[in-house]
Amino acid sequence: MITLQVFQQSHMHKLIEWIDSPEFLLQWGGPIFTYPLNEKQLERYMEEPDRYIYSVAEQETGEVIGHISLGRIDRANRSARVGKVLVGEPSARGKGIGERMMRDILAIAFDDMKLHRVSLGVFSFNEPAIACYEKVGFKRDGLLRDLRKMGDDYWSLWEMSMLEDEWGENRFSEL
Repeated sequence: MITLQVFQQSHMHKLIEWIDSPEFLLQWGGPIFTYPLNEKQLERYMEEPDRYIYSVAEQETGEVIGHISLGRIDRANRSARVGKVLVGEPSARGKGIGERMMRDILAIAFDDMKLHRVSLGVFSFNEPAIACYEKVGFKRDGLLRDLRKMGDDYWSLWEMSMLEDEWGENRFSEL
């Protein structure tokens, strides 16, 4: 099992360690960060208003193994965006941690905050993440073709979302 903990300055070095290339930084953080990731960039990220930033820890050991955030919170329209999703610790990958993280952040969004819509973006080549998001109930809204340039290549991004009634249908279909 895992627990979401408020992201602390003491967690920064672990996150910086996991982001080991410009390509990976773009996948994780989008264009708001530059490689190499550093504490100053993370401090600015932590100062953004209306953003809930979490480290993901193993419940038994307390070891930080991942990261996730809920931002772009629009209370008038009851919407938000999941971002910065990462199972960073290699030994924790492939064990359903991503699903658990998503279910926990969605419980915050839908159950605690009473939101109507939660969205996210995922690059089209990240098939494991897409499968995870679909498993917890996200639907593909559309493909933003050639959205980001990395080297000589362009990356397309799937926009995905979940509505509160879909959360109600999917919330108990646990791992």
